[in-house]
Amino acid sequence: MAGLFDLTGRVAVVTGGNGGIGLGMAEALAGAGCAVSIWGRDAAKNRQALDRLEATGAPVAVEICDVADADAVQRAFDATLSRFGRVDGMFANAGVAGGGRRSFLDRGLEEWRQTFAVNLDGVVTSFQVAAKHMAERAGSGDAFGRLVATSSVASLLGAARNEHYGATKGALNAMVRALAVELARYGVTANAILPGWIESDMTAGLMANEKFVTLNLPRIPARRFGRPEDFGGIAVYLMSGASAYHTGQVLVIDGGYTVA
Repeated sequence: MAGLFDLTGRVAVVTGGNGGIGLGMAEALAGAGCAVSIWGRDAAKNRQALDRLEATGAPVAVEICDVADADAVQRAFDATLSRFGRVDGMFANAGVAGGGRRSFLDRGLEEWRQTFAVNLDGVVTSFQVAAKHMAERAGSGDAFGRLVATSSVASLLGAARNEHYGATKGALNAMVRALAVELARYGVTANAILPGWIESDMTAGLMANEKFVTLNLPRIPARRFGRPEDFGGIAVYLMSGASAYHTGQVLVIDGGYTVA
């Protein structure tokens, strides 16, 4: 059974993989033998993440990339192909928080567009370059591909003052379902991971807020907030042959928050 999750010979990209959930997924993938390319905007964080992943012994690399820039995505993908020769999985994890917490009544269109540029357009571009490559490989008899988007439980629950963030994540859920149908002929699966409240740099301010913790922690049956490493197992599963028949799904990883 262990061989079912052996990712030796596979190559995965993790956007936003230099910290938080992305790094948790990248580290687990590398630990399972997968070659991993981390894409991130911060060179220093990229370097730190690379040092950490190199300890697994798997082939790893980093690329400077802002996924909101379509040209940068193409350059990073070309560099990854040049380095590893193929890409089997695209974990489109890079994203930005809602920020500001302004009322819907006061939020300007520019703020909406900035959030969509990273959280939705960045995923579209990353998925598209990867899917084209995967479809071409399938045409030559090498049918395999994994598209995984990091969505959010905000796509399922109403979050006041965070409509722009929730809208981007809801769109991701719809997109993976459509891609699962369109790309199945190429052996490509498409799924979304929906984290709940996770301890990371993005949520550090909330986690330090006593009122937030007091209100939300009791609503989580697991009685703790999530951690980046909680996403390693699901990443390995989705990248492996074990998930070949699992596609078009939104997988909630929240310690039971949405069902409590």
